[in-house]
Amino acid sequence: MKRAIYREFGNPVKVLEVVEEDSPALSEGQARIAVLRSPINPSDYIQIAGEYGVRPPLPATAGNEGLGRVTEVNGQGIAVGQLVLLPPGAGCWVSETTADIRQLVPLPEGDLDQLSMLMVNPATAHLLLTEYVDLKEGDWIIQSAANSGVGHYVVQLAKARGINVACVVRRDSAAPELLAAGATEVFVDGPDLAREVRKRTGAKMKLALDAVAGETFGRLAETLEDGGTLVNYGAMSMQNAQIAAGPLIFRDIRVRGFWLVHWFGRASRAERMGVYADLTRAVATGALHVPIDRHFALEDVREAVAYTMKGGRAGKVLIAPHGVGSGMASRRRRR
Repeated sequence: MKRAIYREFGNPVKVLEVVEEDSPALSEGQARIAVLRSPINPSDYIQIAGEYGVRPPLPATAGNEGLGRVTEVNGQGIAVGQLVLLPPGAGCWVSETTADIRQLVPLPEGDLDQLSMLMVNPATAHLLLTEYVDLKEGDWIIQSAANSGVGHYVVQLAKARGINVACVVRRDSAAPELLAAGATEVFVDGPDLAREVRKRTGAKMKLALDAVAGETFGRLAETLEDGGTLVNYGAMSMQNAQIAAGPLIFRDIRVRGFWLVHWFGRASRAERMGVYADLTRAVATGALHVPIDRHFALEDVREAVAYTMKGGRAGKVLIAPHGVGSGMASRRRRR
Protein backbone atom coordinates (compact mmCIF):
# COMPACT_ATOMS: atom_id res chain seq x y z
CA MET A 1 0.00 0.00 0.00
CA LYS A 2 1.01 3.63 -0.46
CA ARG A 3 0.42 6.55 1.88
CA ALA A 4 1.21 10.27 1.94
CA ILE A 5 2.93 11.10 5.21
CA TYR A 6 4.73 13.97 6.90
CA ARG A 7 7.49 13.54 9.48
CA GLU A 8 7.47 17.18 10.59
CA PHE A 9 5.03 20.09 10.53
CA GLY A 10 5.58 22.69 7.83
CA ASN A 11 4.81 23.67 4.26
CA PRO A 12 2.93 20.67 2.82
CA VAL A 13 4.70 21.02 -0.51
CA LYS A 14 8.00 20.45 1.27
CA VAL A 15 7.17 17.98 4.06
CA LEU A 16 4.79 15.56 2.31
CA GLU A 17 6.21 12.32 0.93
CA VAL A 18 4.66 9.14 -0.45
CA VAL A 19 5.91 5.88 1.07
CA GLU A 20 5.16 2.26 0.21
CA GLU A 21 4.71 -0.41 2.87
CA ASP A 22 3.14 -3.80 3.52
CA SER A 23 -0.60 -3.90 4.10
CA PRO A 24 -1.40 -4.63 7.77
CA ALA A 25 -3.37 -7.72 8.77
CA LEU A 26 -6.98 -7.20 9.80
CA SER A 27 -7.94 -7.43 13.46
CA GLU A 28 -11.33 -8.78 14.55
CA GLY A 29 -14.07 -6.26 13.74
CA GLN A 30 -12.04 -4.46 11.05
CA ALA A 31 -12.47 -3.94 7.31
CA ARG A 32 -9.95 -3.18 4.61
CA ILE A 33 -10.96 -0.39 2.25
CA ALA A 34 -9.52 0.66 -1.11
CA VAL A 35 -9.57 4.46 -1.12
CA LEU A 36 -11.20 5.79 -4.28
CA ARG A 37 -11.32 9.54 -3.65
CA SER A 38 -10.10 12.00 -1.03
CA PRO A 39 -10.65 15.76 -1.38
CA ILE A 40 -8.04 18.35 -0.44
CA ASN A 41 -9.54 20.76 2.08
CA PRO A 42 -7.94 23.81 3.75
CA SER A 43 -8.05 21.92 7.05
CA ASP A 44 -5.73 19.30 5.53
CA TYR A 45 -2.87 21.61 4.68
CA ILE A 46 -3.42 23.72 7.80
CA GLN A 47 -3.04 20.55 9.87
CA ILE A 48 0.12 19.55 7.99
CA ALA A 49 1.50 23.02 8.74
CA GLY A 50 0.90 22.38 12.45
CA GLU A 51 -1.66 25.19 12.77
CA TYR A 52 -4.86 23.15 13.18
CA GLY A 53 -6.86 22.53 16.37
CA VAL A 54 -5.06 19.25 16.99
CA ARG A 55 -1.57 18.05 16.15
CA PRO A 56 -1.35 14.36 15.31
CA PRO A 57 1.67 12.38 16.51
CA LEU A 58 4.43 12.24 13.92
CA PRO A 59 4.97 10.72 11.47
CA ALA A 60 1.34 11.27 10.44
CA THR A 61 -0.72 10.27 7.42
CA ALA A 62 -2.39 13.19 5.63
CA GLY A 63 -6.01 13.55 4.58
CA ASN A 64 -9.10 13.96 6.76
CA GLU A 65 -11.94 12.55 4.64
CA GLY A 66 -12.47 10.13 1.83
CA LEU A 67 -14.53 7.50 0.09
CA GLY A 68 -13.61 3.87 -0.41
CA ARG A 69 -14.83 0.39 -1.23
CA VAL A 70 -14.58 -2.49 1.21
CA THR A 71 -12.26 -5.18 -0.14
CA GLU A 72 -11.95 -7.50 2.88
CA VAL A 73 -13.67 -7.93 6.22
CA ASN A 74 -12.92 -9.72 9.48
CA GLY A 75 -16.24 -9.57 11.30
CA GLN A 76 -19.87 -8.66 10.82
CA GLY A 77 -21.68 -5.47 9.90
CA ILE A 78 -20.33 -4.62 6.44
CA ALA A 79 -20.06 -6.48 3.14
CA VAL A 80 -17.22 -6.76 0.68
CA GLY A 81 -17.89 -4.35 -2.19
CA GLN A 82 -19.78 -1.83 -0.03
CA LEU A 83 -19.08 1.85 -0.76
CA VAL A 84 -18.26 3.68 2.50
CA LEU A 85 -17.25 7.02 3.93
CA LEU A 86 -13.99 6.73 5.83
CA PRO A 87 -13.80 7.77 9.50
CA PRO A 88 -12.95 11.48 9.80
CA GLY A 89 -9.29 12.21 10.39
CA ALA A 90 -8.30 8.62 9.56
CA GLY A 91 -5.42 9.57 7.26
CA CYS A 92 -7.17 9.23 3.90
CA TRP A 93 -4.42 10.08 1.41
CA VAL A 94 -3.60 6.40 1.02
CA SER A 95 -4.22 3.66 -1.51
CA GLU A 96 -5.93 1.54 1.13
CA THR A 97 -6.73 1.67 4.83
CA THR A 98 -8.18 -0.42 7.64
CA ALA A 99 -10.92 0.74 9.99
CA ASP A 100 -13.29 -0.44 12.68
CA ILE A 101 -16.44 -1.64 10.89
CA ARG A 102 -18.59 0.35 13.34
CA GLN A 103 -16.92 3.62 12.23
CA LEU A 104 -17.78 3.21 8.56
CA VAL A 105 -20.76 5.00 6.99
CA PRO A 106 -22.27 2.84 4.20
CA LEU A 107 -23.35 4.70 1.07
CA PRO A 108 -25.41 3.80 -1.99
CA GLU A 109 -23.71 3.69 -5.37
CA GLY A 110 -23.45 7.12 -6.95
CA ASP A 111 -21.14 9.89 -8.10
CA LEU A 112 -17.82 9.02 -6.46
CA ASP A 113 -16.52 12.59 -6.59
CA GLN A 114 -19.56 14.12 -4.89
CA LEU A 115 -19.98 11.33 -2.34
CA SER A 116 -16.31 11.55 -1.32
CA MET A 117 -16.88 15.08 0.01
CA LEU A 118 -19.88 14.32 2.23
CA MET A 119 -18.08 13.87 5.52
CA VAL A 120 -16.76 17.40 6.09
CA ASN A 121 -18.05 20.22 3.90
CA PRO A 122 -21.76 19.36 3.39
CA ALA A 123 -22.13 18.45 7.06
CA THR A 124 -20.41 21.68 8.05
CA ALA A 125 -22.72 23.72 5.81
CA HIS A 126 -25.81 21.94 7.15
CA LEU A 127 -24.83 22.48 10.77
CA LEU A 128 -23.82 26.12 10.24
CA LEU A 129 -27.32 26.76 8.92
CA THR A 130 -29.17 24.86 11.65
CA GLU A 131 -27.20 25.00 14.91
CA TYR A 132 -27.05 28.73 15.73
CA VAL A 133 -30.03 30.69 14.38
CA ASP A 134 -33.61 29.61 13.70
CA LEU A 135 -33.70 30.76 10.10
CA LYS A 136 -36.99 31.24 8.28
CA GLU A 137 -37.89 31.55 4.62
CA GLY A 138 -36.99 35.04 3.40
CA ASP A 139 -34.26 35.64 6.01
CA TRP A 140 -30.84 36.91 4.94
CA ILE A 141 -27.43 35.46 5.79
CA ILE A 142 -23.94 36.41 4.62
CA GLN A 143 -20.84 34.27 4.17
CA SER A 144 -17.18 34.79 3.32
CA ALA A 145 -15.12 32.34 1.22
CA ALA A 146 -18.38 31.79 -0.63
CA ASN A 147 -16.77 30.03 -3.59
CA SER A 148 -15.22 27.39 -1.34
CA GLY A 149 -16.65 23.90 -1.00
CA VAL A 150 -18.55 24.80 2.17
CA GLY A 151 -19.69 28.05 0.56
CA HIS A 152 -21.24 26.25 -2.39
CA TYR A 153 -23.07 23.84 -0.09
CA VAL A 154 -24.36 26.72 2.06
CA VAL A 155 -25.80 28.38 -1.04
CA GLN A 156 -27.51 25.21 -2.22
CA LEU A 157 -28.93 24.23 1.18
CA ALA A 158 -30.11 27.77 1.89
CA LYS A 159 -31.74 28.08 -1.54
CA ALA A 160 -33.73 24.90 -0.88
CA ARG A 161 -35.14 26.56 2.27
CA GLY A 162 -35.88 29.93 0.65
CA ILE A 163 -33.12 31.72 2.58
CA ASN A 164 -31.29 34.62 0.89
CA VAL A 165 -27.50 34.36 0.79
CA ALA A 166 -25.12 37.29 0.35
CA CYS A 167 -21.81 35.81 -0.79
CA VAL A 168 -18.45 37.48 -0.24
CA VAL A 169 -15.52 36.57 -2.50
CA ARG A 170 -12.10 37.93 -3.36
CA ARG A 171 -12.58 38.44 -7.11
CA ASP A 172 -15.38 39.40 -9.50
CA SER A 173 -14.82 36.32 -11.65
CA ALA A 174 -16.26 34.11 -8.90
CA ALA A 175 -19.69 35.78 -9.07
CA PRO A 176 -21.31 34.11 -12.11
CA GLU A 177 -20.81 30.59 -10.79
CA LEU A 178 -22.27 31.47 -7.38
CA LEU A 179 -25.25 33.28 -8.87
CA ALA A 180 -25.92 30.26 -11.07
CA ALA A 181 -25.80 28.04 -7.97
CA GLY A 182 -28.45 30.14 -6.23
CA ALA A 183 -26.67 32.98 -4.42
CA THR A 184 -28.88 36.05 -4.02
CA GLU A 185 -26.07 38.63 -4.23
CA VAL A 186 -22.29 38.43 -4.59
CA PHE A 187 -19.86 41.03 -3.20
CA VAL A 188 -16.12 41.46 -3.49
CA ASP A 189 -14.54 41.81 -0.07
CA GLY A 190 -13.21 45.23 0.89
CA PRO A 191 -13.43 48.07 3.44
CA ASP A 192 -16.86 49.18 2.13
CA LEU A 193 -18.42 45.72 2.32
CA ALA A 194 -21.12 46.57 4.91
CA ARG A 195 -22.17 49.70 3.01
CA GLU A 196 -22.44 47.78 -0.27
CA VAL A 197 -24.45 45.00 1.37
CA ARG A 198 -26.97 47.47 2.80
CA LYS A 199 -27.17 49.37 -0.49
CA ARG A 200 -27.87 46.32 -2.67
CA THR A 201 -29.95 44.17 -0.32
CA GLY A 202 -31.70 46.70 1.92
CA ALA A 203 -31.43 44.05 4.63
CA LYS A 204 -29.48 43.32 7.76
CA MET A 205 -28.14 39.82 8.13
CA LYS A 206 -29.35 37.41 10.81
CA LEU A 207 -26.33 35.13 10.50
CA ALA A 208 -22.78 35.59 9.22
CA LEU A 209 -20.52 32.64 8.40
CA ASP A 210 -16.79 33.27 8.21
CA ALA A 211 -13.94 31.05 7.05
CA VAL A 212 -11.41 33.82 6.39
CA ALA A 213 -10.84 35.60 9.75
CA GLY A 214 -8.58 38.67 9.58
CA GLU A 215 -10.34 41.94 8.73
CA THR A 216 -13.12 40.09 6.90
CA PHE A 217 -14.41 38.84 10.25
CA GLY A 218 -15.12 42.38 11.46
CA ARG A 219 -16.61 43.46 8.14
CA LEU A 220 -19.14 40.64 8.33
CA ALA A 221 -20.08 41.73 11.86
CA GLU A 222 -20.96 45.20 10.52
CA THR A 223 -23.60 43.67 8.22
CA LEU A 224 -25.50 41.92 11.04
CA GLU A 225 -28.73 43.01 12.69
CA ASP A 226 -28.62 43.82 16.41
CA GLY A 227 -28.24 40.55 18.26
CA GLY A 228 -27.05 38.81 15.09
CA THR A 229 -24.69 35.85 15.20
CA LEU A 230 -21.24 35.59 13.63
CA VAL A 231 -19.82 32.06 13.35
CA ASN A 232 -16.16 31.50 12.48
CA TYR A 233 -15.12 28.07 11.18
CA GLY A 234 -11.83 28.81 9.47
CA ALA A 235 -8.90 31.18 8.98
CA MET A 236 -7.98 31.05 5.31
CA SER A 237 -6.26 34.43 5.64
CA MET A 238 -3.92 32.82 8.21
CA GLN A 239 -4.63 35.87 10.41
CA ASN A 240 -6.37 36.30 13.73
CA ALA A 241 -10.04 37.31 13.60
CA GLN A 242 -10.33 41.08 14.00
CA ILE A 243 -13.43 42.85 15.28
CA ALA A 244 -14.07 46.26 16.86
CA ALA A 245 -15.46 46.39 20.39
CA GLY A 246 -18.44 48.53 19.34
CA PRO A 247 -20.50 45.83 17.59
CA LEU A 248 -19.97 43.47 20.51
CA ILE A 249 -20.92 45.98 23.18
CA PHE A 250 -23.53 48.24 21.61
CA ARG A 251 -25.15 45.91 19.08
CA ASP A 252 -24.91 42.68 21.04
CA ILE A 253 -23.28 40.71 18.23
CA ARG A 254 -22.80 37.10 19.29
CA VAL A 255 -19.57 35.39 18.22
CA ARG A 256 -19.36 31.61 18.01
CA GLY A 257 -16.80 29.13 16.77
CA PHE A 258 -17.56 25.92 14.89
CA TRP A 259 -15.42 22.79 14.59
CA LEU A 260 -16.96 19.65 13.14
CA VAL A 261 -14.88 17.52 15.51
CA HIS A 262 -16.85 18.90 18.45
CA TRP A 263 -20.15 18.00 16.81
CA PHE A 264 -18.93 14.45 16.17
CA GLY A 265 -17.99 14.24 19.83
CA ARG A 266 -21.42 15.16 21.17
CA ALA A 267 -23.80 13.86 18.48
CA SER A 268 -25.26 10.39 18.87
CA ARG A 269 -24.69 7.78 16.18
CA ALA A 270 -28.35 8.14 15.19
CA GLU A 271 -27.92 11.91 14.79
CA ARG A 272 -24.80 11.46 12.68
CA MET A 273 -26.41 8.83 10.46
CA GLY A 274 -29.50 11.02 10.07
CA VAL A 275 -27.48 14.00 8.87
CA TYR A 276 -25.50 11.92 6.38
CA ALA A 277 -28.60 10.11 5.13
CA ASP A 278 -30.19 13.49 4.34
CA LEU A 279 -27.05 14.73 2.62
CA THR A 280 -26.66 11.52 0.61
CA ARG A 281 -30.20 11.88 -0.69
CA ALA A 282 -29.47 15.50 -1.65
CA VAL A 283 -26.38 14.40 -3.61
CA ALA A 284 -28.33 11.59 -5.29
CA THR A 285 -31.02 14.02 -6.48
CA GLY A 286 -28.47 16.60 -7.63
CA ALA A 287 -29.59 19.14 -5.03
CA LEU A 288 -26.04 19.18 -3.62
CA HIS A 289 -23.19 19.43 -6.07
CA VAL A 290 -19.84 21.21 -6.25
CA PRO A 291 -17.68 21.54 -9.36
CA ILE A 292 -14.52 19.46 -9.63
CA ASP A 293 -11.41 21.16 -10.96
CA ARG A 294 -8.85 18.33 -11.15
CA HIS A 295 -7.97 14.83 -9.98
CA PHE A 296 -4.41 13.93 -8.98
CA ALA A 297 -2.70 10.60 -8.45
CA LEU A 298 -1.54 9.86 -4.91
CA GLU A 299 2.06 9.94 -6.11
CA ASP A 300 1.54 13.56 -7.18
CA VAL A 301 0.21 14.72 -3.80
CA ARG A 302 2.69 17.57 -3.38
CA GLU A 303 1.79 18.97 -6.79
CA ALA A 304 -1.89 18.56 -5.90
CA VAL A 305 -1.55 20.49 -2.64
CA ALA A 306 0.49 23.26 -4.28
CA TYR A 307 -2.17 23.58 -6.98
CA THR A 308 -4.93 23.73 -4.36
CA MET A 309 -3.19 26.30 -2.16
CA LYS A 310 -2.49 28.79 -4.94
CA GLY A 311 -6.22 29.45 -5.44
CA GLY A 312 -8.01 30.60 -8.57
CA ARG A 313 -9.43 27.13 -9.23
CA ALA A 314 -12.73 26.24 -10.87
CA GLY A 315 -13.71 23.68 -8.22
CA LYS A 316 -12.44 21.08 -5.76
CA VAL A 317 -9.22 19.11 -6.12
CA LEU A 318 -9.39 15.38 -5.40
CA ILE A 319 -6.82 12.66 -4.82
CA ALA A 320 -7.75 9.51 -6.79
CA PRO A 321 -5.34 6.76 -5.63
CA HIS A 322 -6.65 4.14 -8.10
CA GLY A 323 -7.35 6.46 -11.02
CA VAL A 324 -10.45 8.39 -12.02
CA GLY A 325 -12.10 5.55 -13.94
CA SER A 326 -11.75 2.88 -11.28
CA GLY A 327 -14.68 2.00 -9.01
CA MET A 328 -12.66 -0.91 -7.56
CA ALA A 329 -15.46 -3.51 -7.56
CA SER A 330 -13.72 -6.03 -5.35
CA ARG A 331 -13.70 -9.80 -5.33
CA ARG A 332 -11.61 -10.13 -2.21
CA ARG A 333 -12.80 -12.47 0.47
CA ARG A 334 -14.61 -12.35 3.80
CA ARG A 335 -12.52 -13.77 6.62
